[in-house]
Amino acid sequence: MIRWLAALALWAAPATAQDVFVMGEVHDNPAHHAVQAERVAQIQPAAIVFEMLTEDQAARVTPELRNDPEALADALGWDQSGWPDFSFYHPIMTAAPEARILGAGIPREAVRGLSETGLAETFGDGAEAFGLAEPLPEAERAAREALQAAAHCDALPPEMLPIMVDIQRLRDAALARAALEAWRETGGPVAVITGNGHARKDSGMPALLARAAPELRIHSLGQGEDSTPPGGGFDEIADSPAPVRGDPCEAFR
Repeated sequence: MIRWLAALALWAAPATAQDVFVMGEVHDNPAHHAVQAERVAQIQPAAIVFEMLTEDQAARVTPELRNDPEALADALGWDQSGWPDFSFYHPIMTAAPEARILGAGIPREAVRGLSETGLAETFGDGAEAFGLAEPLPEAERAAREALQAAAHCDALPPEMLPIMVDIQRLRDAALARAALEAWRETGGPVAVITGNGHARKDSGMPALLARAAPELRIHSLGQGEDSTPPGGGFDEIADSPAPVRGDPCEAFR
């Protein structure tokens, strides 16, 4: 608690000078979500973009449901989403009561069809602005494939790694597009709730947003566990205890 409160004090200084606040997380760490809720309460953004919601789901977040976590979770079909418990995310949604709730999640059918339709066509309008119309440099692609292999406990067939990299790029771009549209429609500030991998300023969503809209001021928060920072570049890193969890590689055995 003391560690992240200290980080909050350091972070508060530039808070009023940003257009987009990207807040990373380890998805199953409740302390990370508590930090996000505190930051959203401080900023009072005009819009909050969630990686965990599709556009269709976000449209179901009505004023009548927003303060009723059970009814809202049911309306969102949260139990079938594969994300951690809704109690982790609901306080973020209510921390800025007037903020628009937006979704940048990619529908599963689009992800499944990515290998056939290609990255740019799957994304649609704006693919070039967000760098999806061009291949990654070979060294960068190889590095990203290595990260995907490690993230999946080296259990994926090698031929799966390129598509996993493309899925990551697609999700980064979708987050960047949603944040940019939200900023243009509301004037900001905009908060983005996503995993640490997407929040990386060197290669994730902030990099694509900066490419498409270099005039925006972007602040990226990565969240580590037990004094181990997340990989990648961030403007700020907060730290929280890791929850008790089993072997993440067990599912691949």
